[in-house]
Formats: sequence, C-alpha cells, structure tokens
Amino acid sequence: ADAGWVVRDGPDGFTLAPKPPYAVLASVADLPDNSAEPDSGRATVGVLVEGWPQDVRTCVQALVAHAPEDVAIVLLDNGSDTGAGAVVHELAVAHERVSEVHVERAAGWSQARQALLRADTAAVHVLLDPSTVLEGDALGPVLEAIEADQTVVGAGWRGVDVAAGWTEFVDAGPGEVEALLGYLFAVRRSAAAAVALPPKARFYRNADMEWSFLLREAGGRLVVPAGDLPVRQDRHRGYHDTPTDYRDKESKKTYDRFLQRFRGREELRLIK
Repeated sequence: ADAGWVVRDGPDGFTLAPKPPYAVLASVADLPDNSAEPDSGRATVGVLVEGWPQDVRTCVQALVAHAPEDVAIVLLDNGSDTGAGAVVHELAVAHERVSEVHVERAAGWSQARQALLRADTAAVHVLLDPSTVLEGDALGPVLEAIEADQTVVGAGWRGVDVAAGWTEFVDAGPGEVEALLGYLFAVRRSAAAAVALPPKARFYRNADMEWSFLLREAGGRLVVPAGDLPVRQDRHRGYHDTPTDYRDKESKKTYDRFLQRFRGREELRLIK
C-alpha cells in the first residue's frame, strides 16, 4: 500500500483504508511474552477495548485522575473499527502512563486478556472493564489487600459466593470471597503465570468465576477490601450490547465447564 493507506481484507474483498497514526499488530499473538521476567513496577491496569470510544474515554480519564501514580495503564484495541482505536491513541499520546496496543484481528476475551497478562511485568495486573469508572482511589485498597498478605492472589471491587446448589452466585460483601467479578479484578502476576485464564472462554461472562475457582484450587485466596470503594458501573456493553444468542451460548458454555470441574468441590467453599 502507499504510505497513507493500508489494504484490508474484509468479507466483501480487499478495501483501501487510511493508514492510522499508530502501529497495528496482526493479532494478540504478536505481543511479547514477559511471563518469565522479574516483577518491574507496582501494577498495570489492562483495559480491553472493543468499541464504544466515549466509554473508553470516560473510563481511562477516570483512571488517570484517580489511580495511584505508580500504576500504569495499557489499552488493547481489540480489532475494533468504530473509532475506538483513534481514542486509544489520543489517550496514549495525552497521558504518559497510558500505553496502547492495536491488533487487526480481534481475539476472544480470554485470549486477549491472557496476552495482556503475558506481556505485563508489573507485580499486579488489574483487569478492568470499560464500564467500570473510578470516582476516587479504588485501586489503592485493592492493591494493598494483595501486597499485605502473600496468601492473597487476587482482590477486586465485587465478590460473589456460590449458592443454591452451585446454580447461582450471590453477592459476598467485603472479606474473603469465593470468586471475584471481572469488572475490576486485580491478580498477583506470579499467580496468573501459574494459573492461566480459562482458554476456551471466548466471552467474558462467567469466565471470571471460572478463573477465580482455578486460582483458589491452586491455593490462593481472593478478597474484597472493606468499605465502599469509590466505583460506579456505567452500561456494560459486553452484556447489554452483545447479540443475545451469542451472549447466552458462550455464557452457558463457560458455566457448564465451571460446573463440570467444580460442582460438589465443597472444600473450595468458604464457611461464613
């Protein structure tokens, strides 16, 4: 292609598109694997961007305003073609601690998240959904919960416990929990290196619960800090704006997989 254009292969054949002012990798497989590297830095927040540029701007501007200064932010533009890539680039240029990754071919939730985790070198990696908006320093208490206790491998904003014969989850409140929700889920990088995200989870829903139990099966503890963290949740696009058939099918696949592995494993339940 000429310097100002790129060739894209779409369902209707090849098209020419303006070349963006940032590098675009073919897929998340092109991200580096730093999982064997020593910890460098306190924490990195990973935001998976799949469209909705204004949501991304709101989320990241709140992060920049409220996250501790020693926390880095990485935005993965996961093959979106809705203008979100331009906003990701704009935010990375405007804020020194924000870095950007753009991929041409979209990956499933677990594959994209795992690539971000492998590339990170911070002691703690934070999974943050763009619908999660900080209204104060919510990350400080979450990170401190992990840093204060080596047995704690994950901490987050909201936790749940299994209920009704493993057929549903209920809000757990603060303290140790059976699972953390992926809206804001911080994990010790060493634990994440040993216990990968569920590789078959193409969609986010229930994958956070499955991963939580995998981490706990390996001996880790998950907690929610005491007190009300200053966080709000805006519209969750992954749930509300994903085609219902796909959402329900992929959610059920993950939940069925979770039940097959963990249902009846009462030793993983917390006595409260």
